Amino acid sequence: MTSSVPTFKLHPPAQPPHLLTRPRLLRRLDAATEPVVVVSAPAGAGKTVLLTEWSRGPAARQECAWLSLDAYDNAPGRLWAGILRALHQVRPKLPARLDSDEWALDAWLEEILPSLVTGLNGEGPLTLILDGLECISDADAVRSLADFLTRLPQGFRIILSTRHIPGRPLPTLRAQGLIAELDQHDLAFTPEEAQALLTGLLGSAPTADASSTVYEATEGWAAGLCIMGRSLARSANEADTEGNLARGRQAVTEYLAAEVLDRLTTEQREFLLRTSVLDELSAGPCQALAGDRAGILLRGLARTVQLLVPVAADPSAYRHHRALSPLLSDVLESEGPATVVSLHEAAAQWYSRQGETTAAVRHWVLGGDESAAVASVLDGWEEAISAGRSAEVSHWLDLLPPRTVAADARLCVVAAMAALSGGAPETARRWLDVAQLRQTGLEMVGEGSTVSDAAAVAEAVACYLKGEILTADRLGESAVAGTMPLTSWRALVCTARGTALLWTRRYEEAEALLGEATRDAHAAGHGLVLVRALGLRAVCALLAGRHEQARIQSDEALGAAATAGLGGHFVAVSAYIGRAGVLLEEGEIEEAAQVLAGAEAALVGSPQTGSEPHVRALCHFTRARLESARHNADAAREAREAAERAAARCESPGVLTDLLGRTGEGTAVTPAIPSFQDLSLGERRVLRALCGPLTLREIASELYVSHNTVKTQVRAIFRKLDAHDRSGAVARARECGVL
Repeated sequence: MTSSVPTFKLHPPAQPPHLLTRPRLLRRLDAATEPVVVVSAPAGAGKTVLLTEWSRGPAARQECAWLSLDAYDNAPGRLWAGILRALHQVRPKLPARLDSDEWALDAWLEEILPSLVTGLNGEGPLTLILDGLECISDADAVRSLADFLTRLPQGFRIILSTRHIPGRPLPTLRAQGLIAELDQHDLAFTPEEAQALLTGLLGSAPTADASSTVYEATEGWAAGLCIMGRSLARSANEADTEGNLARGRQAVTEYLAAEVLDRLTTEQREFLLRTSVLDELSAGPCQALAGDRAGILLRGLARTVQLLVPVAADPSAYRHHRALSPLLSDVLESEGPATVVSLHEAAAQWYSRQGETTAAVRHWVLGGDESAAVASVLDGWEEAISAGRSAEVSHWLDLLPPRTVAADARLCVVAAMAALSGGAPETARRWLDVAQLRQTGLEMVGEGSTVSDAAAVAEAVACYLKGEILTADRLGESAVAGTMPLTSWRALVCTARGTALLWTRRYEEAEALLGEATRDAHAAGHGLVLVRALGLRAVCALLAGRHEQARIQSDEALGAAATAGLGGHFVAVSAYIGRAGVLLEEGEIEEAAQVLAGAEAALVGSPQTGSEPHVRALCHFTRARLESARHNADAAREAREAAERAAARCESPGVLTDLLGRTGEGTAVTPAIPSFQDLSLGERRVLRALCGPLTLREIASELYVSHNTVKTQVRAIFRKLDAHDRSGAVARARECGVL
């Protein structure tokens, strides 16, 4: 019976004393033309306050009915008694009447719904606001409301305010474009709105630190902002800001306990508590901590509680709202430390099995098992560094207590290798000094190496990153002896020694060692060393005048870098330089510029601008050659000066002295005596044909290639043999033993 609906439910509640008008949301409601509007957000998000203000504004035109729903309305008869009573407040001539004792599904479909739709049709604009729709869960009540939403008459609009993300028929209406939605992200206060709200509560603007702390703790959640703001306002003249904030946080916790946690089922509450130790909630780790139904519970709570925030990178994963996390932690800790430890251990084991070392280390540490955390780091660091993820390894070490890292020689070596892979040799050397002090025996680190040997290899890498002379005593006899197994350690040794030989012009020896490094890096699956070794081989071939080999090696290096996702890493710089040098030799200026830009971008991205001065100097020298070819004298001079500054940081500039000592910035690297291998297969065939009387067009016909191809190959032969005509090329080839 309509008289059973309390009058207070038919009117919006009184507004709070410190109301902050939110024009951006009022405009959203004004602009919505869809027949159904859903305002869905967690408890305390400001839904009722917003709709109350809007219902009293000009856009409603006094044609707005209101019904506040509660648990009593969770039956179809009582629900519709309230709706009809609310509609009669503004449409007293509506014919339909409904008594809860007479409710029947058949009567609803055959009589009441048609009568209601007909009575509302053509009566002018009318909006019905249903506030608290989450209270309606009865199947018949939900079904009857869905029937109504799909049959709304022209000019009638309904606004649904709910803590839960509604189900049917909203997905269907959404697909038809008949629904407008405001969610928790829309209702969250912006930093500017939060500042204005706090200013109104305090009577003056809060300090920047207090405002930032409150906003970070609440993420713009309205109830949290108001509670913490009032806590600050109660004693605004006192100096105890930290204490006031702490009391505000406690008040927020109490609100959430009453409005969220206490309203959950036992199963839902247990799920939230057990998964509260996780940074990210997804089906896998939640099942490890909360059982097989965890996935179902997670999806359900994300829809109903809405204080589980979707993670942008993975729509099926969530995190706890920052205001909810302290409550869950407090309740869980009240169950005893053993419970918390066991949950962290279960999480760590799950993440370890998935190879997610960052999360595993974090949970081992929080669970108090430092030895397991150390084991996780030692198990995973080589693979991460080989893939160029040195920052990730450094983060693992940061998760460990500092004393744990400094007390373990193995971890000191890992820290040094992470620093070297990130281009920070000085940091690496500091860690190596600590490792030397902590060695107690033949500890093994990584695959197949003792701490002492690994430290010697790391020192060798630091040497060439710093541009220093690499000597046998710096490398250590055990590491040089060649008895190390085919692992990334040997690849690093060979790369370090090959690099030293390269910059001192011993190209054949350098190529041999860098070839070994390439083989070992392939065997160990070490992408970082592989890209570096291949790139240095390309530079070695370029400096030795073997341009075809430089092309092959640089292409292979750049391909390996792309496959490993290391195209922007500084280890790929040598490959870019080798490719750009070959293109310059061929006169492909603009293509060389594009490739060289890749090298320069990788160097800019390097965290240490002083590392690898030889490579940096060669990069600047290549830029000088490029600008000279473009006839840009000023740019060429600047690049050459930058090359000289970089070379000055090298303990032994070696080949750089020759390059920078030449006159004319456009001077190419003088090739060594050409060999048969410097010419491509096609060029060799053309060279042999040049010994005879055939014209170039006749040679093209004999070799079944185009005339243009032969001309291109002849130009390449002339350049590689330093000849200017056909007879000169043949004579030069015979002089050098190529023919």
